Amino acid sequence: MRALSVAVEAALAGGAVLESYYGGTFEISFKGELDLVTQADLESEATVLSILSARMPDASILAEESGGPTGDAPKRFVVDPLDGTTNFAHANPMFAVSIGYEEDGEVRAGVVYDPVHKELFTAESGRGAFLNGEKLDVSATLQIKHALLTTGFPYDLKDDLEGTMRLFKKFMGTARAIRRGGSAALDLCYVAAGRFDGFWEEKLGPWDTAAGALFVQEAGGQVTGMTGGPFHYSQKTIVASNGRLHDQMLEILS
Repeated sequence: MRALSVAVEAALAGGAVLESYYGGTFEISFKGELDLVTQADLESEATVLSILSARMPDASILAEESGGPTGDAPKRFVVDPLDGTTNFAHANPMFAVSIGYEEDGEVRAGVVYDPVHKELFTAESGRGAFLNGEKLDVSATLQIKHALLTTGFPYDLKDDLEGTMRLFKKFMGTARAIRRGGSAALDLCYVAAGRFDGFWEEKLGPWDTAAGALFVQEAGGQVTGMTGGPFHYSQKTIVASNGRLHDQMLEILS
């Protein structure tokens, strides 16, 4: 698929921008009390968008920093130029460029690139998910008590700290362990790769999940909303798992 190869080119170029800034000095501004945006975010996005626009001018683009069309579009790229900005700003190597490609209302391809670890995740609808060309499969964990889960917290968590922690506490009481990486795109890729058994999060943006959800599905896992219904990246909540644990996770969330 041409869109996949274009997204790979753009993600690698955006990742190179991030790598050039990583661990150095750069400008940081705030979109909210905890929500950062860096010079690297903006330059990565400009690089990614320039490639996508040049290679596929007929596709619209929805990007985290510059926005874009939110209505229906026959072809659309959904871009996060730096997922894990807070990690990046602290030289924590858990961040990535994420690009999803939607056609006729369905996500058909996705790319997530981690420039620090040189991990390129790619997926195409009906053709599987891959890490550096090697096929991905979700884990075989059958019981939630044996599961390693991952999650994230919204930027407004201090407004209702107890409410934000309610699901975390419920899973802490049932799962083997929980990690909090700080990049929803990579969390989803790690579920697809079998590194995590499941993931849930609230208050996400479309650029957080447009690519990652496809990876989980193409690796044999399951992705839904928190009530178990079909998932689309326009939703703000997500549950992703190896499929074997999905009903158990939904039961806890209920």
